Amino acid sequence: MSDGMNRRDFLGGLVAGGISARLAAGAAPATRPARRSITDRVPLGNTGIRVSRLGMGTGTFGWNRQSNQTRLGMDSFVRLLRHAIDSGIAYIDCADMYGSHYYLREAMRQVPRDKVVIVTKTADRTAEGVRKDVDRFRQELGTDYIDVVLLHCLTDADWTKKMAGPMDVLSEAKSKEWIKAHGCSCHSLAALRLASETPWVDVDLVRINPWGPRFKMDDRPDVVVPILRKFKARGAGVLGMKILGEGQRTDEASREESLRFVLSLDCVDAFNIGFESPRQPDDIIRRADAILS
Repeated sequence: MSDGMNRRDFLGGLVAGGISARLAAGAAPATRPARRSITDRVPLGNTGIRVSRLGMGTGTFGWNRQSNQTRLGMDSFVRLLRHAIDSGIAYIDCADMYGSHYYLREAMRQVPRDKVVIVTKTADRTAEGVRKDVDRFRQELGTDYIDVVLLHCLTDADWTKKMAGPMDVLSEAKSKEWIKAHGCSCHSLAALRLASETPWVDVDLVRINPWGPRFKMDDRPDVVVPILRKFKARGAGVLGMKILGEGQRTDEASREESLRFVLSLDCVDAFNIGFESPRQPDDIIRRADAILS
């Protein structure tokens, strides 16, 4: 080694030479992975639908066709929906029980239909009632098709027997392209287990957070998560709800804990949160993007 080149210079020359050789051979330099965001659109199982990881729920304490969101009034709720959509949220969770269809229709007047994935739910338990609901929902939403229609709030351990008629109606609606996918929202562990084993369920809406039954879960996370992996194993889409325990865990530490937990799961495609003011989606997007980066 010459007097003019010490060991560090020598090694640096080797490194530089190696990079030059690779570039000369056509090898591209290493690049950083693309930064992920909670508003990225991702596949919803094998449905062919792509949803933003974060959705907006419209049914906080929802019943009798009203919810905390609809109680804001038409102008305030529509502004909130538009803010969420303009922020990149491309999945809106509705239900007949919440009375939120007309509000979303108003919010989407100037929004391209394919910019938003609409998930809604029927609480009817008869074939004829579900058939009427599919027609009515499309009219209320002002759309030719609905992305996902779910059988709402199933709890029975043998719900596939009791709901055979409604399931057939939704299958027919899918064949006519009035809806793109069908499934259910589960509100008991028994119903969830059956849904995971039922090929008809394209999409399941499941209660998921780190805290368990005291905060609206069907059971402890270590019991629920393996069931969700069964959905994923057969290509079904999984949507999460009750991320903040239906508003019971909204302090800063809880928001952070639950986001980290749900975003770490390989079996939840997306989840919705029932926002009630524009600052809430802004906060969740900021926190989630920091976790994903």
